[in-house]
Amino acid sequence: MMAGLKNLRGDVEFIGVGGPLMQAEGLASLFPMQELSVMGLAEVLPKYRALLRRKNEMIEAVLAARPDVLLTIDSPDFCKRVAKGVKARSDVRTVHYVAPSVWAWRPKRAVKMAAYIDKVLTLLPFEPSLMRAAGMQADFVGHPVVAEPKASAADIAQFRRDHSLGARPVLLLLPGSRMGEVSRLSERFGQAAKAVLRAKPDMVPLVVMGDGVQSYFADTKELWPEGTVFLAPKDVTEKRAAFAAAEVALAASGTVSLELAAARTPMVIGYDMAWLSRIIMPRLMLIDTVTLVNLVSETRVVPEFIGKECQAGPMAEALLKVMGKPAEQLDAMELTMQRLGQGGEDPGLRAAKALLD
Repeated sequence: MMAGLKNLRGDVEFIGVGGPLMQAEGLASLFPMQELSVMGLAEVLPKYRALLRRKNEMIEAVLAARPDVLLTIDSPDFCKRVAKGVKARSDVRTVHYVAPSVWAWRPKRAVKMAAYIDKVLTLLPFEPSLMRAAGMQADFVGHPVVAEPKASAADIAQFRRDHSLGARPVLLLLPGSRMGEVSRLSERFGQAAKAVLRAKPDMVPLVVMGDGVQSYFADTKELWPEGTVFLAPKDVTEKRAAFAAAEVALAASGTVSLELAAARTPMVIGYDMAWLSRIIMPRLMLIDTVTLVNLVSETRVVPEFIGKECQAGPMAEALLKVMGKPAEQLDAMELTMQRLGQGGEDPGLRAAKALLD
């Protein structure tokens, strides 16, 4: 979106908070974005005071800058509080990028948002009507995953050579990027992988490690099958090659399901929350699946094991079944990518145009 804005308006100036890619586009981040990377009640509560302080700092920074528009990006529990505080004390126009999942839980959030958000940019095609019904402008701008480059055959072949995989099939294991979810899921994902290897002993288990959690894997290698390859991707090209090289993946719930769909890698989803979230969240959910491929394609072809259902045995059985009959998932992935904007205008440029509008 920032690159798109620079193409459309060369005089644009960015002030705010963001990570390395946003900083590369010209943003001087007011504080490290990682401070906001917390999820779930159990993880947020210990950091509540620090988050509250950062929220107040952001509100004052926006009011001092008097920008033409305030764009809040995802992180709803933080960003919407900032937007609300700014709107209460100014007439700064406000746009929120990534609609809240009101179709999944807490539908009244959209109505409350309308008091302080003027426009919503959505990633999913069925969201604008929900936002407009609540009283906001809304545009579907496409999901960024459809604009990302795909791993080439040469990329995949080089990846296999680099990690001595030969022609062996790869079982991709993605237990998450946050320490909390990685520590909750690793043992169960590792046991599921061991069960799959008993049926498919020629497979190579490959764990992709997120930033900041490599030390955990170094200390817990016994949780995983012997011979597991642990990968900390050196760049996005290597990560895409790893995804594309895999025959099947066992992944934590989240946007990673769309990355796998873009790579046309069949998958099984597993996830568990901290105990308090596990008790509360199921009572709030309005949908019967949390996997975006299932939602966007209007199918239920991606097996998922959430909360107490996240157990090694059933996940291993599902992985073996998916490997045997992947066609249904591959069709749903193709439909998902089409509905998310593949083949159309770049989502970043669409978002920039919506913002200027």
